[in-house]
Amino acid sequence: MKRTKKIIFATKNEGKKREVNHIFGDSQVELLSLNDLNGVPEIIESGKTFQQNAEIKAQLVFNAFGVPVVADDSGLAVDQLNGYPGVFSARYAGDDASDEDNNNKLLDELRNFPEPHPAKFVCSAVYYDGRKFFNAIGEVKGRIIKEPRGVNGFGYDPLFIPDGFDKTMGELPLDKKNEISHRSKAFKALKKFLNF
Repeated sequence: MKRTKKIIFATKNEGKKREVNHIFGDSQVELLSLNDLNGVPEIIESGKTFQQNAEIKAQLVFNAFGVPVVADDSGLAVDQLNGYPGVFSARYAGDDASDEDNNNKLLDELRNFPEPHPAKFVCSAVYYDGRKFFNAIGEVKGRIIKEPRGVNGFGYDPLFIPDGFDKTMGELPLDKKNEISHRSKAFKALKKFLNF
């Protein structure tokens, strides 16, 4: 049996960690989040793209702990808002915004636009081992609805219905979400590429 490989997932979001742990479930990877570590440096996501932000996180955390790192940056891009909230998805309504705050701002911004509200979730996932970055991108297209539905997931999940479904990401069970989600697509591609 292969020895367990420790990898840090550069996130404090336990929802994300659960999703990625599920994807890596049949591998020998032990995933640690930033909540499992002491002395985590402050991470400032100053990139202009999802990939730049993911690489900033991965490099900073690797430099602090010397252990291979996976990181991602992901968010929602809404056509009628010219791709916003984009890289600002987690802090759309302010630096300390809750999911509810961000969802309310999004709905407010879309109020004057006609339905449907086409959108896509985008995820850039990276692996960094101190030598080079391995990158993967995942996307899922869909639309934003007016009222949140479902308590699964996090972020904008209760407002987003993926193409081909009648349920929001917040209503889908984790197994189904992991089959289709942007994060799932990106991390499955990364896992396959790295042969975890």
